[in-house]
Amino acid sequence: MAKAIFVTGGASGIGLAAAKRFAAEGWRVGLADVNAAALGAVRGQIEGASVYVMDVRDRAAWTRELTAFAGGDGIDVVFNNAGIASGGPFVDTPDDEIDRVVAINFMGVVNGARAAYPFLKQRPSACLLNTASAAGIYGTSGAAIYSATKFAVRGLTEALDGEWRADGIKVRSLMPSFIETPLLDASVTGSNQNVRQRVLAAGLELTPVDTVADAAWGAVHGDAVHTVVGKTARRLKFAARWMPGSLRRQMGRRF
Repeated sequence: MAKAIFVTGGASGIGLAAAKRFAAEGWRVGLADVNAAALGAVRGQIEGASVYVMDVRDRAAWTRELTAFAGGDGIDVVFNNAGIASGGPFVDTPDDEIDRVVAINFMGVVNGARAAYPFLKQRPSACLLNTASAAGIYGTSGAAIYSATKFAVRGLTEALDGEWRADGIKVRSLMPSFIETPLLDASVTGSNQNVRQRVLAAGLELTPVDTVADAAWGAVHGDAVHTVVGKTARRLKFAARWMPGSLRRQMGRRF
């Protein structure tokens, strides 16, 4: 029986790339996304993939779609990947944007974890995989709310890896830096630039999405709780541990 992975944010970016990576290894794939048109466009890219139009903020939808995907075969991995980008000065960020980022980036992961648990505990070597970010390594100036949600995902991952170990469930996170995905097209509050333009202007690299897909495969099958992906993320992890003063001064400059 083929193993199965259910991926949110599966119509593009990291989610789609990871789904293709697992499908290439013979896994059964379920793609979930809030964008019905995008799901329809990519459905044929993965042979046999099931698609589910779903908002990760909707708890009832989580249970309904995981049940439909599991069928009688079960689920081995749930990839909590859906998320949105947000950038700009904290004090200028509208309340509704703050609420939306928290609801999707963190509560969406919480909802997914709670809904996934009864399915994962039935499978040997099951895994909950969460997309965090390099912004969850050190608080990121110019992306305070986004960074806070990714710290929250990091903390939830560590806590659940401990709680669920007795049930045979691994909980893992990906912590990528700037990845070549549609999230980079998000606008920056108070600026006429988007995230991509800011990243390139800062001289930072964009990591290919297939690199993150390979990291997702490794995270599911490895022992590390967090998998850091990309040069920027690796440099940030090093600086946070060994050069915190220098990093603090750097974050004091506006992104």
